[in-house]
Amino acid sequence: MLSFSDIKELLELFEAGNIRELDLKQDELSLYLSKNETSREKVQTVSVPTPTVEAPVVTQTKEVVEQASQVLSETTAVAEGEPVTSPIVGVVYTSSDPSAPSFVSVGDTVAVGDTLCIVEAMKIMNEIKSDVAGVVTEILIENEDVVEFGQTLFRIA
Repeated sequence: MLSFSDIKELLELFEAGNIRELDLKQDELSLYLSKNETSREKVQTVSVPTPTVEAPVVTQTKEVVEQASQVLSETTAVAEGEPVTSPIVGVVYTSSDPSAPSFVSVGDTVAVGDTLCIVEAMKIMNEIKSDVAGVVTEILIENEDVVEFGQTLFRIA
């Protein structure tokens, strides 16, 4: 398991580097960092006092991991519908043209095969189509966000 000093060093390297997003999972620890204005999912912030002595760091780090896991499980339980994920890394576009309306909005009914968004990868525009019929319950991306493989873009119930 990562120590508090390891996590602090990782945060400093992330802040100083050119990487926009980092998703780290190790044992029971799950850490997601993003420099983007909007991230892939909204998670409640958990604040824990900074330890002043080296010995309590391990205990407090375990508490932070447990609290973060609890928040993540609560957030997952709240989300409704089938996730629609990105099959590739790229830039997402919510409409076919900057002046055109979005393909879908929360509350819209979609059928199997309806276009939800476009993901541009290496100058190729890839239409992301719905695999399920239903109502769009959540949109987790904004126009021109950079998305990763497997990142949840929409939820359809």
